[in-house]
Amino acid sequence: MRILLIEDDIEMARFIVEGLAADGHVTLTETEGRQGLRRAQSESCDVLVVDRMLPDIDGAQLVSEMRQLGMSEPVLILTSLGAIEDRVTGLGSGADDYLVKPFAMAELRARIGALTRRGKSGLADTTACGSIKIDRVRREVWREGRRIVLQPREYELLEQLMRQPDKVMSRAMLLEQVWHFHFDPQTNIVETHMSRLRQKLNAGCERDAIQTVRGVGYKLRSDA
Repeated sequence: MRILLIEDDIEMARFIVEGLAADGHVTLTETEGRQGLRRAQSESCDVLVVDRMLPDIDGAQLVSEMRQLGMSEPVLILTSLGAIEDRVTGLGSGADDYLVKPFAMAELRARIGALTRRGKSGLADTTACGSIKIDRVRREVWREGRRIVLQPREYELLEQLMRQPDKVMSRAMLLEQVWHFHFDPQTNIVETHMSRLRQKLNAGCERDAIQTVRGVGYKLRSDA
């Protein structure tokens, strides 16, 4: 894989580059966030590893800007900030995973591998539910023939709902399967992402594709 590492600590960057090279990965490096963002826009990468505390921009803000630009590459944030609220902020920015320093290289390698395998999870390459169709190879979504551009977490929410159309998925299930939280972080992260997903899916359509079951969770309607 081609991995873009945005890390201002030179020794940490060297440690990561050498560790990933053992798996045959090519790691591009940048020490500043803005330059890293420009490089991510101009070069093809499979995964980005972004330090949270960069000299010119907060790593979470950098990821948020990436998502606003429509960039969907998986992102893992590295940080020394390990409090729950810091993790929630990082994941809420659009990052796909969050690893606290210090960490073992084996764990970083495993997490990067998991990010790149997340599409291989039991659904057919192309799956349809009602008027919604997803292509899991290209991670593309259509409804009524209209292409819908989703951010990574929005796409993963939809993919989880498509596994069991017309069946309710609880907030706790979505937190665990999409954000990998095995506890309730007491935030509205699910509700916020679900709201964005619904807005995009329902634009120009008469029926809401997702039903909220009050006090229980959400389900994807096969008749929408």
